Amino acid sequence: MTDITKLTIAETLGGLKNKQFSATDLTKAYLKSMEDNRDLNAYVLETPEVALAQAAQSDAHYAAGTARDLEGIPLGIKDLFCTKNIRTTACSHILDNFVPQYESTVTANLFNAGAICLGKLNLDEFAMGSSTENSFFGSTINPWQYERKLVPGGSSGGSSAAVAANMCAAATATDTGGSIRQPAAFCGVTGIKPTYGRCSRYGVIAFASSLDQPGPIAKDVRDCAILLKSMAGHDVKDATSVDMKVPDFAAVIGQSVRGMKIGIPAEYRPQGLNEEMVGYWDKGIEMLRQAGAEIVDIYLPHTKYALPTYYIIAPAEVSSNLARYDGVRYGLRVDGKSLDDMYINTRSAGFGKEVKRRIMIGTYVLSAGYYDAYYRKAQKIRRLIRNDFIEAFKLCDVILTPTTPTTAFPIGDKSMSENPINMWLNDVFTVSVNLAGLPAMSLPIGLSADGLPLGLQLIGRAFDEETIFKTAAVLEKEAKFERLK
Repeated sequence: MTDITKLTIAETLGGLKNKQFSATDLTKAYLKSMEDNRDLNAYVLETPEVALAQAAQSDAHYAAGTARDLEGIPLGIKDLFCTKNIRTTACSHILDNFVPQYESTVTANLFNAGAICLGKLNLDEFAMGSSTENSFFGSTINPWQYERKLVPGGSSGGSSAAVAANMCAAATATDTGGSIRQPAAFCGVTGIKPTYGRCSRYGVIAFASSLDQPGPIAKDVRDCAILLKSMAGHDVKDATSVDMKVPDFAAVIGQSVRGMKIGIPAEYRPQGLNEEMVGYWDKGIEMLRQAGAEIVDIYLPHTKYALPTYYIIAPAEVSSNLARYDGVRYGLRVDGKSLDDMYINTRSAGFGKEVKRRIMIGTYVLSAGYYDAYYRKAQKIRRLIRNDFIEAFKLCDVILTPTTPTTAFPIGDKSMSENPINMWLNDVFTVSVNLAGLPAMSLPIGLSADGLPLGLQLIGRAFDEETIFKTAAVLEKEAKFERLK
């Protein structure tokens, strides 16, 4: 019998409907896979009792003929999504043993559609990082070439590693500057960052509120489409949630790209870019040309300012959002001789190095005398970056770029850990999309010479995820990428 944990969501739903296996059988298989792969440290909390109870309900729905869209599909939940009565920490010491009394809108949508919660997944503390090395619970290991102990990317490293290792059918994730797409690329899976406002941020622990967006990481393009349909939708509890009908994203998969225009930005091909990455990018361009698409050159002249702009705006929002963690109402408290001492002691002990770094940068750029010089200027450049995309989309339907400049690097790589700017450069191809609020997907395109996954990124117009899915499906079919077995 086929290992049912290796099936896609589409295949799994077919098996459940045809009674080839039950939701309980499926859930037990994933729980066994989680147990067998604990060395990866992808999960920071396993919830087998919750999962089996939900599976029993799904079996009852199938028996009654009332199965919902995701009935019986076991998911991993990034530990940034609040889950009612289930510990949620953002992988930070400062939220030790925090148990929310409410559910995030995205997870509520998924569970209402019949999905099953296997547990909470590892991430960089408060989603700040590109390697999942900043977690209070320790690093997650990339399942590709386990013996080399490579990072899975970040911040959604637990999500990408769990999907790649068949420890869940798919996973929730969040993307603030590339935190869905970069780990998806490193782990050879597929992930989409939706348009800002497509999915509710209610109940998702905030990093940078104008940049954060929830989305799925899954085994293939169709699975991402199936999940996003259930995750998305207007939410009155989130003022940035857009009141717009959610399309059936999977309906466009299989459609032709003939006549479409694919934009190729010169700015994403800097001197010194990894030659293997360039080779696969050119291969992806040729795949789409052979499928009937027209390749056009586009220009995004303000791309070179995206990374510094992001690392001004994001830390500024961090310094505001994380001010609430003071030891008074919930989470960690380290007492002191005075109230101020308690604040200082709690935040000093509770936050990790990267979070402290970003709080300090953000506080500095918002301080008197520097607000105009840094923060206000960064917001102006953000508008110019968005305008670049608006102009580019007058010439093309979708943009094709690399997802990352390199393959996964080793855990503890000193070139990254001793120079945070090198780590931040992992986001060089992804942060522009968040600054502009656009949708973008990463999908695996092939393997490097040493056998590690490389990904390509597709960027679309605001709320035009359908064009991304249609184009991605063509690339996926032509690439014939083999997922980790």
